[in-house]
Amino acid sequence: MSTVVLLGPQRFTPSLGEAVEAAGVRGLIVSVTAGWQEREAEDLELHEHLGERTVNLMLYARGEDVFERDPDLFAAHRERQERLRELQRLYRARLAPLREAAWRLLTAEGDESLLAPERDDAIAAMSRLDDHHLARVEAIDREFEAAWRPAERPALARHLAKIERVLEGAEGVAIAGGHVAILLNRLRLFGLAERIGTRTLFAWSAGAMVAAARVVLFNDQPPEGEGIPEVLERGLELVGGVLPLPHARRRLLLDDRRRVALFARRFAPDEALAFEDGGYRIWRDARGVGSAGVRRLGEDGELHEVTA
Repeated sequence: MSTVVLLGPQRFTPSLGEAVEAAGVRGLIVSVTAGWQEREAEDLELHEHLGERTVNLMLYARGEDVFERDPDLFAAHRERQERLRELQRLYRARLAPLREAAWRLLTAEGDESLLAPERDDAIAAMSRLDDHHLARVEAIDREFEAAWRPAERPALARHLAKIERVLEGAEGVAIAGGHVAILLNRLRLFGLAERIGTRTLFAWSAGAMVAAARVVLFNDQPPEGEGIPEVLERGLELVGGVLPLPHARRRLLLDDRRRVALFARRFAPDEALAFEDGGYRIWRDARGVGSAGVRRLGEDGELHEVTA
């Protein structure tokens, strides 16, 4: 892929149109709003914002059609999702005490020569569990793909052929937000990562999250309990070395230096990037070439402005 543009939330400060213009994309743009689920087709505002030159791939609706026509695949897919949900529950049960230990050490006072190595190892233990969980998720995904080969099943193959025809005339792909797990599920079901090719990618909110190598859920202040960031699944790996954090100012306590440092150290070497409303980051041939309104969470607990 030649150019990837990740953007901050678009609801209050829409900047997608400017990004498309700056990237030199003049032709058709296919859109993905599968994360909106049943509201997938309510994309008139997006369509008009991009000069009425978008075609919605309707991946959520296509997925529902595939599952209706292929009940065996649907049952297998549902079983896979149930196994993943249970695995996520087990992962959370192991993660909570590790996070508690790391936090106690980060807030402890005493001999730094004794504390520092224990802090490092406590954070590393969280990272090791994240990697273990990701490997377990990938094993379940591989097992499902090998057993069912969904792309070869007639109900899905028909939609793939139609998607290919739409993509033939497109210069760009725009992936919106919504429910991150459902969005990732549909993008993977239809193999969109492999089909984007050299087209310019624009992604924001949940779309930006799934474009990275791994998807991390985060909220420091959820309605119930204490929020602990958790790895969900492997992302589409359309841009590497980064962990996009849309709505970071609303979901993370960015003024808490210990929390920021813990997050940055745990997910290193990926750069945790907080995207503000209207912010963007551009990669061309895997190299960052432009940025505004994006800050990196530092291992020192500070927020650092990202520049080209």
